[in-house]
Amino acid sequence: MTDQKATNVTWHDHTVTKVERRKLMGHKSAILWFTGLSGAGKSTVANTVDHLLHEKGIHTYVLDGDNVRMGLNKNLGFSAEDRTENIRRIGEVAKLFSDAGIFVLTAFISPYRIDRDRVREIMGEGEFIEVYVNASLATCEDRDPKGLYKKARAGEIKGFTGIDDPYEEPAKAELILDADTKSIDELAQEVVAYLDSNGYLSA
Repeated sequence: MTDQKATNVTWHDHTVTKVERRKLMGHKSAILWFTGLSGAGKSTVANTVDHLLHEKGIHTYVLDGDNVRMGLNKNLGFSAEDRTENIRRIGEVAKLFSDAGIFVLTAFISPYRIDRDRVREIMGEGEFIEVYVNASLATCEDRDPKGLYKKARAGEIKGFTGIDDPYEEPAKAELILDADTKSIDELAQEVVAYLDSNGYLSA
């Protein structure tokens, strides 16, 4: 699905540049890519960070895995091929948000390292911030907010990440959050502190 099929297309540069859009926003922009096992707390942390940044007047938007699969990616399942296409599409959408001067927070298991790295490759330097929400399988199974681990253990769900499909931990995450021992608020504050200390929250 990644091959360019249309041949009669031409790239058009924008008159308003990304730098100019960021200047108008008053801050930089990037993808905050939250990855981790199901139940690690990706969506909850991302939404808490979204709230904290919004309070600071930072322009943000959250792309959540389940929500995207109800619209843009409703035709994709959970095979390895579909997972790759799911991440490719959301990476391209997230890049558009970043180009528009907005911080986009994506909360996806995104289990395969190569798929996450491909999104990193289409972004500029410092525009892809990989946030590994690191919770052990035991912790995630204990939480099991959607009852998915129970179904996977019972054989009702096949190809479930962490049970019978692999999760590949990031090799070079900008942030690793200890979701086994720290609260959601603590984790969210760590993300905001990273952005602040690295100059993302000002133009």
